[in-house]
Amino acid sequence: MRIPERLQKSFNVLLCLAAVGGIGWSGTEIWQVVGARHRIDAACAGLVPPGRVLALSPAGGTITHRAADEGTIQTDGLTSGQDCELFSSEAGEKYGTDGGERWFFTGAVGVLPGANDVIADDPLEELLDPYGGPTYPFQPLGGGIAGLVGDTGVVVRLPRPGGKVGTERIQGLWARAELMDPGRPFTVRGQLSDSDRNVLAETAVITANRLAARVGCAQRLPDAPDDVPALPEGPVAAARADGTCAWYAASGLARDSRYPDQVLESRTDAKLWDEQCGLLLSDGRARSLYAAHASEHESLIDPGRPGQYFASLHTYSGPDATKVQLSSPGHDEAPDPATPGKAGRSNDEPVWWASSVCHGRPQIHTMTLGYGYDRLMAPRLAKVFRAYVADVTARRGCTKVTFPSATAFRES
Repeated sequence: MRIPERLQKSFNVLLCLAAVGGIGWSGTEIWQVVGARHRIDAACAGLVPPGRVLALSPAGGTITHRAADEGTIQTDGLTSGQDCELFSSEAGEKYGTDGGERWFFTGAVGVLPGANDVIADDPLEELLDPYGGPTYPFQPLGGGIAGLVGDTGVVVRLPRPGGKVGTERIQGLWARAELMDPGRPFTVRGQLSDSDRNVLAETAVITANRLAARVGCAQRLPDAPDDVPALPEGPVAAARADGTCAWYAASGLARDSRYPDQVLESRTDAKLWDEQCGLLLSDGRARSLYAAHASEHESLIDPGRPGQYFASLHTYSGPDATKVQLSSPGHDEAPDPATPGKAGRSNDEPVWWASSVCHGRPQIHTMTLGYGYDRLMAPRLAKVFRAYVADVTARRGCTKVTFPSATAFRES
């Protein structure tokens, strides 16, 4: 059937209008993306890949950045670390903010050693979510990269022994890519989606390599793994430990009701600059221990939080090993350093340290005990610390292991 000429003309006009509208919409979106890429480059000094940032699930709409200097990367301040903070109007509309935009991404870079000290775990550390939510221990990135994957982002390091930035000698570079997730709207059960985790890993690696090129470093990190695994939820029963706490499962100590019966652990990776094993008493075991000894110790702290009775064990390597402080320095307090080549206890806190040398580089090993648990168990946990240090140094081929004396554990 032939369409009347008048209707045919009307139909053609509608087609033209639809085409023009589509071109207009497409052009608007193109310019929005071009503008977003420009603003990301401006905020992040051209180091963070805009295309990867725009591929994150919260990105969309108008992308802006924090205008203050502390929210943009200044490449002349790398020893203190620099970051760029990006906002998305689409994230603001979806998750609700008064200003119509939401801070969704931070990219950060710096050099090693940095200006800031590395502070050992505090005896009041929250190793578990105090509200009963899931806890995800950091995991190594893998793929031959020195990297850590957390529940909101990825940080990577690129060693550069003997390098320089300007006139300053450095030992490496680092880069971090992170979703800023207050209230957790960007995560699923407290951790990143598979897509966002992969994008952030790729973003961190590209950022580190761009920084290396910017400062004249010839080394480059390999490409990030294509499929970064989700973080396993913890804690798990001590008998099931098979990563950084596997030595504790093998020791059989968890069968004694005074010792931790749960662990927070990661996969082992000799490239990690901070490898952790957390040992915790379950609520029932902690409360039973407290009840059995409360009458003997009037000031004994009641374990009212999940995981409050714990032993947290760390190994710090590379540049970090020379920057470890055993407690946060107060205004009038003297430094409390963990000195490579030596061993001992913090001046103020239930924190002990040992040291070793791995392939010519120092390592510091620390153990922090939760308040209350230290009053009851410090002397007995000397063998736990020794077993942990023995495991790490054997895995990493370390020598010159120096361990605190027995009297250092009796002082608690």
